[in-house]
Amino acid sequence: MRKIKQLLASIYDEKLNAEAIEAFISVIEKSKKTIATRRKEGWDETDVVLITYADQFHHQDEKTLKTLDGFYQNWLKDTFSHIHLLPFYPWSSDDGFSVIDYHQVDPVAGDWSDIARLKQSTKLMFDFVCNHISAKSEWFKGYLACDPQYNNFFISEDPATDLSGVTRPRALPLLSPFTLADGRQEHIWTTFSDDQIDLNFANPVVLLAMVNVLLHYLQEGADYVRLDAVGYMWKTVGTSCIHLEKTHQLVKLFRAIADEVAPGTVLITETNVPHKDNISYLGNGYDEAQMVYQFPLPPLVLHAVHTGKATALSQWAASLNEGAKGNTTWFNFLSSHDGIGLNPLRGILPEDEILSLVEQLQREGALVNWKNNPDGTRSPYEMNVTYMDALNQRDSSDDERLARFTLAHAILLAFPGVPAIYIQSILGSRNDYAGVERLGYNRAINRQKYSLTEIEAQLNTEGSLRQRVYQQLAHLVAVRKSQAAFHPDSQFTLSSENDAVFAMERCSASGERILALFNLSNAIQAYPLSNYEFNELITGQVIKGDQLYQMQPYQVLWLHY
Repeated sequence: MRKIKQLLASIYDEKLNAEAIEAFISVIEKSKKTIATRRKEGWDETDVVLITYADQFHHQDEKTLKTLDGFYQNWLKDTFSHIHLLPFYPWSSDDGFSVIDYHQVDPVAGDWSDIARLKQSTKLMFDFVCNHISAKSEWFKGYLACDPQYNNFFISEDPATDLSGVTRPRALPLLSPFTLADGRQEHIWTTFSDDQIDLNFANPVVLLAMVNVLLHYLQEGADYVRLDAVGYMWKTVGTSCIHLEKTHQLVKLFRAIADEVAPGTVLITETNVPHKDNISYLGNGYDEAQMVYQFPLPPLVLHAVHTGKATALSQWAASLNEGAKGNTTWFNFLSSHDGIGLNPLRGILPEDEILSLVEQLQREGALVNWKNNPDGTRSPYEMNVTYMDALNQRDSSDDERLARFTLAHAILLAFPGVPAIYIQSILGSRNDYAGVERLGYNRAINRQKYSLTEIEAQLNTEGSLRQRVYQQLAHLVAVRKSQAAFHPDSQFTLSSENDAVFAMERCSASGERILALFNLSNAIQAYPLSNYEFNELITGQVIKGDQLYQMQPYQVLWLHY
């Protein structure tokens, strides 16, 4: 507990009294006695995460968590070791990320017993939406009612204050006006929307309330905890209000608490920002997050496939050996409930190449979200599109779609770190324009929900794109899970024999090696193979070395030797 006390003292500049510190220690000690579930220590090649909503599938009058559990048992149990359940709490907007009550399960999805049942057959990842809460929450309603219990729970700021230096993730007002019960109008800090009210962590009562939320999730069995929008937690006027030292101290506190009460818990920070800022949340390798989202990977893989060149992807990937250190690794993904972030490309690709990629994707039907810059201009920060359609042209054949999609996910699964696959990806989903029109926001394009009967019928349709994608990705995951060289921490090296071929080698601690080759182009590429006899893991073929191997367009080779 000494470390926890030190962090609390540091966060509040030694001004927190002994009684307040004891309130934190008391709730932590109490939770420590009640959390019995043991977590897996570390990670290995068998860890593969499914990202999904709790209400992803509906069936008659059944609670959606029960339906999801049935779908997982029938279709996904052998493929995924973990399920990242996107926010399953009562919510008011943003598909769950405007949380009304952190401690309850959305009644549409079920209750905590449904979470417990799902946990019997898989490990779970929960969202800790730590930066903001719904405007419809009891906390904010109490604040507006002038209930003294909620004094200083939120941040009121004079709209005349110069906030031009604050980093803005979206093209929306930073301050939103609200009228209190006593007639006063206040302008409240809302980083993401006027329904997502930023919490005031400068108030230790707020921090204690959020620590209770974290402890509750650990009690309910969360193995992984995703810290949503974590970079914005602490605000200091006159700064950028992102990645501040106090924010890092809060992450260190959450880590210390999880280590104390539920060893083996993995904290994952979600910071859709340039790579240097992203990896800062790994701390010294032992005191902050165990994993960070690998945000540059999705747009860089897209860029590589669209250009047919591995240069930018290879140059960036070569830097990864210097990023993860200590007891840390990467959380890798290509697609998620959010769009494809562009900010992580800045500093890796020139701005004109980023804009060119955006224009290409827009021509093929992708949507774009914008952010405001301090100089009054705006920039694209996110592309909204399914990864299937992001990789392909409108007139592509299903065979070409499958080839490019397989190539991208084979890169994901071969990368150092723990891979995560979004439910829309393994279902082979296309852009949901009807959902965008119905719901009124761009991100709906990649958040389609399904009738269980309809989606199972499509997956069972022989030769359909959905079925072929499902079978191919499940096969790739099965191969990955059987190879020690794909351990998240195994040695990772790159080569550059051919600019159109992305080439990496993974080597296990016991000396097993896999040479992974990816032809990014739509043309045959010759790649020189060493004088070994290779076992190609995806097809089971034996390939003789000491030759210029002719790789077909978008072909993938996982060569074991």
